[in-house]
Amino acid sequence: MQVSARLLIALLIGFAEAASAQGTSGSSTANIQVELVTDEADQALAILEARVAGRPIAPNDWERLFATEGYRALKKREAAMGRQFSDADFQAFLKSDSLKARTQSLARALGQLHRLDPRSAATRALAYLPAGTPLKARLFLELKPRTNSFVFDLDGTRAIFLYVNPAERAEQVENTMAHELHHVGISAACHEVSDSMSTPEVRDARMWASALGEGLAMLAAAGGPDVHPQATSDSATQARWDRDVANFAQDRAELEGFFTDVLDGRLKGDSLTDRAMTYFGIQGPWYTVGWRMGQAVEKVHGRPVLISAMCDPVRFFSAYNEAAEVTNRRGEMVLPLWSPDLIRRLKG
Repeated sequence: MQVSARLLIALLIGFAEAASAQGTSGSSTANIQVELVTDEADQALAILEARVAGRPIAPNDWERLFATEGYRALKKREAAMGRQFSDADFQAFLKSDSLKARTQSLARALGQLHRLDPRSAATRALAYLPAGTPLKARLFLELKPRTNSFVFDLDGTRAIFLYVNPAERAEQVENTMAHELHHVGISAACHEVSDSMSTPEVRDARMWASALGEGLAMLAAAGGPDVHPQATSDSATQARWDRDVANFAQDRAELEGFFTDVLDGRLKGDSLTDRAMTYFGIQGPWYTVGWRMGQAVEKVHGRPVLISAMCDPVRFFSAYNEAAEVTNRRGEMVLPLWSPDLIRRLKG
């Protein structure tokens, strides 16, 4: 993976090295400028429905699809990721018999998603962002070959791509919206600062510490520290989360070893990125460890303290350690601490 791709990953994570943001919850809906864009999914579905009805697909049907804002945005994002993506490939995808067989279920799913209010998800994200954070994004509903949802910087505008999945209920999609919108908000709230005095090792470690923002986004999307992060998901997904978060102590230790290897210069370049990417998984340690840390801070110190620490990994680690010590004294659970030496070294 090239350096440019690594920087792109840092953008998608949500917050990079940043100055500390002050304030409490930014719950005012006046800050919300979020629009749902469905044109790509609508036109792709129209082509599928024509196939089911036995109607021929005319050249202008394809032209209308390729001219949609959603399709052009998706194509630009895939090109930025260095992935093969052509009009001919997408035509082949929509002409597949397997996709044709799913037309009815896709139509039902898209109909439900049309009724979603993105402002509801945005309000949930804003509750975990510094006061005054502007939340600006375009949310694209997409019928596409890859089944992922993600955030992308599209010509200076944050874009959220949501895969239309018939297996997901509307409340699950709203949860995903809130999660991704929290990433958008963190990027807006946490302004990068010059860090020329730090070593490359410190900058890399701090950048990847920001990946714990995945867990903070889980917390924001759930709506609180006492709400199951997968409350809107099926029982199997909930059980998987419970198993994974039960490995918190082991995963936190694994991440501490990772940060130490980065700070010591043993992990660099592609090797560093490759190892860091293994902690994403379906919902790996970047999610579960970040969520448990955020939950502990909010339950002990309150949400304003958590929000004030979100933009600075060092403050976040320190706030967690303080919360963990209180939790341990209360006997509520045993939470391991980050080593003071690691936090000292992350300060640079």
